[in-house]
Amino acid sequence: MSEEHTGHCLCGAVRFRTRGPLREVIACHCSQCRRQTGHFYAATNVRDDAMAVEGGENVTWYRASDTAGRGFCRICGSALFWKGDNTDYTSIMAGIFDQPTGLVIGKHIFCADKGDYYEIEDGAPQYAQGH
Repeated sequence: MSEEHTGHCLCGAVRFRTRGPLREVIACHCSQCRRQTGHFYAATNVRDDAMAVEGGENVTWYRASDTAGRGFCRICGSALFWKGDNTDYTSIMAGIFDQPTGLVIGKHIFCADKGDYYEIEDGAPQYAQGH
């Protein structure tokens, strides 16, 4: 996997660059993630000091819980980031990276809450709750 990755929102108002390796993608099927994205959430993460954001003034943060925020583009609405409190990492939606990414889904979490209109059949481990 390349040591540098780039990406952007749908309209291009928010762009980012990461340095260093990316974690395998975690697919979250909880109700909050499904409601934010319209399907399941798929994201990798990177250390905050290894990510640069251009157009950060266009990122709006929404507090969906007491422990994390969800960042989206205020112009086009693209779901971009998830940031837990008191952590040095930011999760980045896998679909906003420029290709090729080299990313793979490593696991599925909150499968007990997944939508009833699809099956998970990629062979990655599945967990009823977080893991």
